[in-house]
Amino acid sequence: MSAIPITSQQMTLEEYLEFDYNAEGRYEYFDGEVIEMSGGSPEHSLLGSQIGFLLRRELNPKGCSVYNSEVQIKVPAKLPYCYGDVSALCGQPIYEDLGNQRLLLNPTLIVEVLSPSTEKYDRDKKFKAYKSIESLREYLLVSQEEKFITLYTKHSEKFWFQSEYVGGETLRLESLECDLNIDEIYQGIVFES
Repeated sequence: MSAIPITSQQMTLEEYLEFDYNAEGRYEYFDGEVIEMSGGSPEHSLLGSQIGFLLRRELNPKGCSVYNSEVQIKVPAKLPYCYGDVSALCGQPIYEDLGNQRLLLNPTLIVEVLSPSTEKYDRDKKFKAYKSIESLREYLLVSQEEKFITLYTKHSEKFWFQSEYVGGETLRLESLECDLNIDEIYQGIVFES
């Protein structure tokens, strides 16, 4: 998704919630600024869909939940919420109602498909904010430019381990007790030379 500020005016949280509820499209709110999460590329959409499919295939027999980019995730450090491209958890999902919104409180995995316009934001500010989610154990960043995935795994409150994966490899999601094959994730994606 591309992150594009749509207004330079400050908006209160209440104004934003009313705006977002009635708006077409998806918007995030940070420090009074409303940011439109504009449409992504076909590759972005395919990667998000494929990861969601692969996770559902692995996790549905275990009674786990996998969400697409429409679910709103409560992020304490970046209230009220953000949209991840994919999120998942095993166990009972917990929600909080905020105005007309229903927020997921306890994802253990959040996936972001990187776009040229959002990569820095997803790796820096958004990841810092996501770390405030107590239940979060893994954060997956997926390149759409090449077969390259970065997995951050929480070790403790202060430490996250980083591992990188390329084509031909399999990554292990410890929080969900499942494996994802990198080549399967990128199935159908054609890279520009």
